[in-house]
Amino acid sequence: MMRRIELKWTVGYSHSEDVPPEKRVPASVPGAVQLDWARAEGWGDYTYADNWKDYLWMEDVYWSYETVLEKPDLGQDERLFFVCRGVDYRFKVKLNGLVIYDQEGMFTPFEIDLTEKAAGGERLEVLVFPAPKSVVEPVNQVQANQCCKPAVSYGWDWHPRLIPLGIWDETYLEVRPSSHIKDYEALYAMDGDLSGADLKAVVCLSKETDGKVVWKLYDPNGAQAAVREAPASACRIELECRVEKPELWWPNGHGEPVLYRSVAELFDRKGKLLDKKESRIGFRTVRLVMYPGGWREPEGYPKTRSNPPITMEVNGRQIFCKGSNWVNPEIFPGIITEDTYRPLLKLAREAHMNLLRVWGGGIVNKDSFFDLCDEMGIMVWQEFPLACNNYLGTPAYLKVLDQESRSIIKRLRSRASLVLWCGGNELFNGWSRMTDQSPALRLLNRNCFDLDPTRPFLMTSPLMGMAHGNYLFRYHNGEEVFQVMPKASFTAYTEFGSPGPSPADYIRKFIPEDQLFPPKPGTAWESHHAFRAWAGAKNSWLLPEVIEYYFGPSNSLEELVERGQILQCEGYKCIFEEARRQKPKCAMALNWCYNEPWPTAANNSLVSWPHSPKPAYYAVKASCRPVLASARIPKFVWKSQEIFNPELWLLNDSYERVPVGCIEAWLELDGKEIFLLAWDSPGVEPNSNLAGPFIRFRLPEAESGLMVLKLRNLQDPAMDSEYVLLYRR
Repeated sequence: MMRRIELKWTVGYSHSEDVPPEKRVPASVPGAVQLDWARAEGWGDYTYADNWKDYLWMEDVYWSYETVLEKPDLGQDERLFFVCRGVDYRFKVKLNGLVIYDQEGMFTPFEIDLTEKAAGGERLEVLVFPAPKSVVEPVNQVQANQCCKPAVSYGWDWHPRLIPLGIWDETYLEVRPSSHIKDYEALYAMDGDLSGADLKAVVCLSKETDGKVVWKLYDPNGAQAAVREAPASACRIELECRVEKPELWWPNGHGEPVLYRSVAELFDRKGKLLDKKESRIGFRTVRLVMYPGGWREPEGYPKTRSNPPITMEVNGRQIFCKGSNWVNPEIFPGIITEDTYRPLLKLAREAHMNLLRVWGGGIVNKDSFFDLCDEMGIMVWQEFPLACNNYLGTPAYLKVLDQESRSIIKRLRSRASLVLWCGGNELFNGWSRMTDQSPALRLLNRNCFDLDPTRPFLMTSPLMGMAHGNYLFRYHNGEEVFQVMPKASFTAYTEFGSPGPSPADYIRKFIPEDQLFPPKPGTAWESHHAFRAWAGAKNSWLLPEVIEYYFGPSNSLEELVERGQILQCEGYKCIFEEARRQKPKCAMALNWCYNEPWPTAANNSLVSWPHSPKPAYYAVKASCRPVLASARIPKFVWKSQEIFNPELWLLNDSYERVPVGCIEAWLELDGKEIFLLAWDSPGVEPNSNLAGPFIRFRLPEAESGLMVLKLRNLQDPAMDSEYVLLYRR
């Protein structure tokens, strides 16, 4: 069987590929060179204040990892391999100064047989090149337009310019039998009526042997569902079986995410186990379909093309996708572990989310991310590492993109949670100027079809009919989300935001005391994205002028934060619930964004780094419940003597009928509750919404302040909802 040997690494930098470092320090692998150097030099935490600026020079030098090999005792039929799951980004591997491997690309793992190369005592070096930059100016994500390195690290409106470099995934020595399993996966084809599935396991061996390969399938209860075996007399072995009436994998909120266990074993001729590989299988079908009436649009002549399908159908059931945009949970992906992912994904599941769009500006996540999504029933929309750039199809770029995309597809195509491939983020927009004729996107489409033909593929997001934005509570023309969203009509809202400040006690952890209040540009507030963060807007993402417009001047940090968070919460409630009201034409509501890679002072995120829910998280959680009483509210600010006129709705994304019930509407104003009306709902059909009555109530004279609309379902309080609004005399 395999024996894993960990290595002890040091790292140092130089300004030339051919000049060794003058100094080396201990290195953590996986990790990042920036963190290793900062730790050794005693630098301050990069998340505090403006400390991140001390790291900028590190992107422009060569970094050399080095370890001394101690060759283990090898048995007569054993070999020694150097195994690396990822180096970020361009690198060479040297043994005693001689290059033995050379690669560009962080998502393609590699291994090197060292059996005849290493006798013990050799210096093994991984030389990491400076961060790739296609141009000197501008100093932003454009520099990443000829590489497959995630563009986000070149600076974004919620990510400082910190470009990770180094060994970012598991790397070690491994002793293996000379005959071992090099590659293994089990794929299946479902019957059209979901009554059965035909499975094929492909086992690739390092060399043929006179032993055998055994493949076993275990059902969700651990019972053996099938077993097949074959002689290990070829390097590629295919084994097949059929499963009748498999238990299906369902997304969160629609059933259990049932998983089977698949095991491939290699035995020698005496029955000794040489190697073993495992994976999990979730039986399900997935496709994108047109919404009802979609083919009739656009109406009239002359005609243009219809909107592409974006309604997610899983196991024959059309599912409204509620979720968010997932970004890197850390600036340095080398420090991401399962413990990083688990609390974030648990919160997403508890918020009734069923789909996460893994944005193309960030990394393709580690295996533990997909393990957890498989287990929790969270569907994954996976984008390739292209975002907000024109990725010109030069031969050098296309060669690396082909390599990286094939590695990504092969690694992830057996995942139950992965439901959609996408070329990248905002590539058909004016700032990117790519089209469906761009060679990079044609290449990705080809590779997805060749390697994973049954899973849907989109060229980019958004496409025609889909929408990104806006990212404001109050728009520049004076309109609010309350007015804009009911006028919108899109097939999917795959990005939208409502910015708000982080909690005050959280902000105090990374903004120096003398800069805390009032927030100002040019301070650590700006480094942490409160000012000049987005599209040149001076006051994004804090937007203090918007907070002051509604509430007046704030007298403390706590007051400013509380007010800003009210706007963020109510903005997100409005957008999520309005998107749901526009079903079935609308099929998705995915806000920008879910998480963040470091502490932001203000952002559109629902969860502060590393995994602390903001008030907006709980607002979105309430709006994503499968069934709820909802209100379409015309505006945020109301005055005495105005007619308060929200429209009531029942929203149902479940496949259960909501029974007849009574919903009461109450208004809390000036410390008192006022009864508004009672709606005797006739019930709601599965996966349907129901429009109810309008409230018409003349607001009385009261003290200025907050007022709360409360909807109460007398039969099922789990459907109750509340909306915080502003009242002025």
